[in-house]
Amino acid sequence: MTKKAATDDQAPPDFETALQELEGLVEQLESGDLSLAASLEHFEKGVRLSRQCHSLLDQARQSVELLAEADQEDSAGPFELNAAGARAPSETSD
Repeated sequence: MTKKAATDDQAPPDFETALQELEGLVEQLESGDLSLAASLEHFEKGVRLSRQCHSLLDQARQSVELLAEADQEDSAGPFELNAAGARAPSETSD
């Protein structure tokens, strides 16, 4: 198994972990001490982490928006997000 395949098998990090790792990658890239190949690997990993952070922030934003909806009686009730991060209708009755 390659190093990349082993990384892909791991669960995505939570927001704080991903952001901390992204900041570390940026510091290493800005230092200028990495080879071109290592810089490209760090950049690719940084892009993945950045996308993960954006996705998690979007989910959090949607959750806050749902909870802040004053005109809906059930706005503070449970909800589920689908794979795209959008609110999935919760059907409790047939």
